Amino acid sequence: MSPVIDAHFHLWQVGRHGFEWPTPDLTAIYRDFAAADLRAAAGEALHGAVAVQSQPSDADTQWLLHLAESEPLILGVVGWTDMSAPDAAARVAELARHPKLKGLRPMLQGLPEDDWILRPDVAPALSAMQAAGLVFDALVFTRHLSAIDTVAQRYPDLRIVIDHAAKPPIATTQTQPEDTRDWTETMTVIARHPNVVCKLSGLFTEMRPDQPFDEAAPYVAHLLQTFGPQRLLFGSDWPVVRLKGEWRVWQDWLADQLNPLTPPERQAIFFTNAKRIYDLQGVP
Repeated sequence: MSPVIDAHFHLWQVGRHGFEWPTPDLTAIYRDFAAADLRAAAGEALHGAVAVQSQPSDADTQWLLHLAESEPLILGVVGWTDMSAPDAAARVAELARHPKLKGLRPMLQGLPEDDWILRPDVAPALSAMQAAGLVFDALVFTRHLSAIDTVAQRYPDLRIVIDHAAKPPIATTQTQPEDTRDWTETMTVIARHPNVVCKLSGLFTEMRPDQPFDEAAPYVAHLLQTFGPQRLLFGSDWPVVRLKGEWRVWQDWLADQLNPLTPPERQAIFFTNAKRIYDLQGVP
């Protein structure tokens, strides 16, 4: 198989580096995960990966950056900082000086305000990210996308990546079709912004435990129709994907969904787009 860049994976150590999640009830992922575990899960096809913060903690980000200095598998890091802090702009600029820091993710899905990212005290951080060429990873649900639409308009040079396709309501696709319609319509709108791209990641964990994988297929098809192959990135969301399947199960299923595309289009999704969007240096 052609080489793959995984644009979204996590590492954590239980009880360390600001650890808050996963909780003990999530037995499949409640343990330490290291880069060697990802290598074992993915196999030889994995060329490299982007480590994404999993804790709203500066300690987590510093730990990931420290790992990236000596771990060749980690091509880049998407970190966290308090974007509403009075010194947020200076902090963003400081983080951007690290060669492996490629983006920031404020974990919007867990904040009490759906439009938190539009608060005036957050604006200096967004401006600093745009100036530094950092990527804004948006961890959101459908209800947050109107705010992301506004951010995309206000900061046209800010690269915005929608994580996990905004967590579509796959689990209720039959019982609450209106939720799927809302997601479909809102993603169509957000895709009109050329500075917004989307990760093909996290879909399996938005499904019921007994739900067939193929019920995610219409969502992938819609993302291909709206964003196109040049604005989609493969991400495993490993090890969270283990709640539903393994790295290779998700990658193989997605590759099958993308079979109708041309080889260059598939290569874009599985490799080239991550290299370009995250400005991954030294990747041949």
